[in-house]
Formats: sequence, C-alpha cells, structure tokens
Amino acid sequence: MPYSPMNFPAEEDFHRLLDALTLCVLLHDAETKAIVWANRAACEALGFTLAELLPLKAKDMTRPVPKYRREIGVGAMDRSITEGPQVYEWCYRPRTGADMLSEAIATYVPLRERTVVMVQFRDISVEDTLKQTLRRYESRLREFMQDLGEGVAVLTPAGEVEFVSESGRRVLGLEEGAPMGAVLDYCSEPDRERLLEQLANAPRIQPSAPQRYRITRRDGTPRWLRITCRRIEIENDLNGRLLHFRDVTDEVAVEDARRNEARLLEYAGRYNAMGEMATAIAHELSQPLAAVRNFIEGAIRRLAQPAAIDEAVWGLRSADRQAEHAALIIKSVRDYIVKREPSETHADLREVLADVAYFIELRAREAGVTLTIEQATQPLPVYVERVLIGQVVLNLAFNAIEALGEGTNKSVTPESRELRLVTHLRGKYAIAQVIDNGPGVPADAHGRLFDGFSSSKAGGNGIGLSLCKNIVTRHGGEIWAKPARHGGLECSFSLPLAAAPAG
Repeated sequence: MPYSPMNFPAEEDFHRLLDALTLCVLLHDAETKAIVWANRAACEALGFTLAELLPLKAKDMTRPVPKYRREIGVGAMDRSITEGPQVYEWCYRPRTGADMLSEAIATYVPLRERTVVMVQFRDISVEDTLKQTLRRYESRLREFMQDLGEGVAVLTPAGEVEFVSESGRRVLGLEEGAPMGAVLDYCSEPDRERLLEQLANAPRIQPSAPQRYRITRRDGTPRWLRITCRRIEIENDLNGRLLHFRDVTDEVAVEDARRNEARLLEYAGRYNAMGEMATAIAHELSQPLAAVRNFIEGAIRRLAQPAAIDEAVWGLRSADRQAEHAALIIKSVRDYIVKREPSETHADLREVLADVAYFIELRAREAGVTLTIEQATQPLPVYVERVLIGQVVLNLAFNAIEALGEGTNKSVTPESRELRLVTHLRGKYAIAQVIDNGPGVPADAHGRLFDGFSSSKAGGNGIGLSLCKNIVTRHGGEIWAKPARHGGLECSFSLPLAAAPAG
C-alpha cells in the first residue's frame, strides 16, 4: 500500500515511539550540533531532564580527555552527512559524575522542518570492563605459558592444525610465523600409525593415556614428546581433537641412564659372585687337574716300558676325561659370569635354580652347610633374563650361607646348619624360597632388608640384597623376608607366570 501524508504519524507519535525505545537517542541540529531533543532512555541514562539537557554542551556531559574532545564528536556527525552512518566510541559523563563508556552511531536525518543528526548510544562499560579483564587474563595466560615445556594444538576432523599455542611452537622448533604443517610430519615413520590410532580413539570426557613419540623438530633436533588427546565438540566453535604435548627428552635420558646404571650394577653383581665362588671352584678344579697330572706322569712312565702301550693309552684317555671335566667347570663359570646383552626368554624357574645349584652346593660344602633342594612337581614357566634371576638365587643363598657361618643361634650346632632351596606354584605366580636355620634378623628389619644399606650379615652393606629387589621388581615380581618357621630367615621372591611361547 503506497504511503501518503495521511499515513504518517504525527510528530508527537514519533516522540512516543522513540521514548518507548530502551536505546538512548539524542537529536543534534545538523548545523550547530546543539541538542534539540532526547528520548526518555537518554535522559534517564544521563540523569538530566529534557529541559536540563537542551542547553548542555559537550564539556558539560563528556569525559574531559583529549580523545573525547568536541571536535572529534562533531567530525563523526559531519561524516554521517556525507558518508553515511558513523560508529564510534564516546564517553558520556552523567550528572552522577561516573563515566559511561558508550558505543555511538551518528545518522543524518533530514526532517521536514530541519535537518538533524540522530545519535544512538548504549552503555558498553560492562562489556569494555569484561573485554579488558579478558585481555588481561589472556596476557597473563600467555606470560604464564611462555616458559612451559608443554604445547596445545587443535586438529580439525580432517587432521589439519587449526591452532597451536606459542609454547607448542617453541616445543616443535617453529620460528615465528612459520606454518606448522601436518602433525605426522614430525613423527618418525614407525610411530605414525600409533599416533593415528591414538587420535582415532581419542575419548570425549577425559584425555587419552599418554604415549611417547620420537619426533624431529623443524630445526632438525630429535626430541621425545609425551602426547595426550581428547575429542572436542563445541557447537559453532571447535570440533576435532585437542592435543597436549610435552617435551620429555630429559626424562627419557634420565630413565635410560637409570636403566644403564641398573645394568652395570647387575653385571657388577655377577662379577662379585664370581669372586665369592672363586675359593670353592679352585678347590673343585684342583682335583681333576691333579688327576690329569698323575695320569700323564703314569702314561709317560709306562711308555718307557716295553709292551705298555695299552696302559699308557688308558692313562692318557683318563687324563683327557679329567681335563674335560675341568674345562666344563671353567665353562660353566664363564657362561654364567660373562657380560652379555640382556636377553629375556621363556624359562622354567626350576631350571633357573638348577643352573646355579652347582655353585651354591660348592659354597655350602666348603662352609659345612647341608643343602636341600625341593623343586615344584609342576612346571613354573616365566619370562625372564635367566642369568639375572639366577643371580638373585645366588645372592640370597650366599647371604644365607655366610649368615650361618657367623650365626650365634644356640639351638643350631655347626653340624646341623641347613639351607633349603624351594620352588612352588602359588596362584598365578612362581615362587622361589631360600630358607636357613641361622640367627635370622631383628623383627623390625624384615621390611627394609632389601633396601639399600640394610644387611642380614655382620659387616654387610646390603647392596647384594638391594640388587635382588631391583632385578625382581623389573621382572614384575616381588621379594620379601620373614622369620623361618623353625628359626632363621626365609627369603622369597615371586615372578608372574608366563604364557607358553607361540609355536
């Protein structure tokens, strides 16, 4: 329906419409910029009646700072005449004296009787305060995160990097402004499938279990990262994967150093065991070596006699057998003690004990201790480094034999010193026990016997027992000590049963 003059509301109706607005409105004369009218919302916001407001100038109702000079406001109004509506920030000062930061829009309106500039404004003090607070928090957060070794990144569902924090750029060795590229570009080839699987299975509520990856930074430096991720779905904002990654290169280096140190301790323990076995082995070797010499001397004498070839050959063959026996003794020691790269294998704990029983028997015989071995009737499959677990049995047994020799248990005579080696099955664990009837240890010492510098024997420093704990726990087992049923000490360790090897 076309408009005619009869369709337009009267001026009084326009005033009623503008008074009904919650938006503040000031009408300024387009030429003089004087206020010619204000709606109710503007009067209430500024604290003046319309009659009080009309004679006021900019200095009477504006914050007196350079950025709010009258010329700047007038310039915005003038531009609205030639360039269209102008949006600008203005700070009004109501009667109360409290500044009211506002967003103002100046619009040129040619009325029937005069031309005016309509200035609509709204209080944005709260919004500005909130923005300043957010900016302050953002600055603080950036400052706090500046020195972190942890980065944050957001990946789109397609796997593209949508955001990476400044600390993350530093972790990845990215220069300022340089593109990050694809996440997989940093991973070593063997780790890429694992990272893809971690991203694909990212949970929604909590981060995924952390995983480590060897990466190459943009500057070519190899590093280790620990990465967690979770799925994020924020409507109309973020959708994809949130990654937290931290440089753990130093942690990995420390762990490697500790593992190497543990290896060195274990190798040292083997050589220490060799020293402890030396006396008993020397005695054991003296017999076949003496026999070799006697057989050879006898063969030489018989060769000097006529028709004594057969007897000489018998003597030499006997000497050969004794030499072979001595060689086997030496080989068994060398095979057990020699330093080698760690090699875990499927084994029966009963066989591991049998590997070292010979050395324990030699040591026990020399010390006058009766040795009894009670093996489990069923297999005890474990997955271990045989030499290291054998070292545990050796250390415990030698420790017990030495304690029996130094003991003051009045109920045990030198002739009744006993040492028992026992293996058995307990649930899902294979158990080995070393039980003696010696003096034992104080009641409060059982719990700390396998800590460093705690020993059950006089003058001992406990390093051997601490080494036992290190080896057993690294194999997923436990080690403990308690009083033996009939006096003495019972040291035991458990190892988890292993599934039978495939094939």
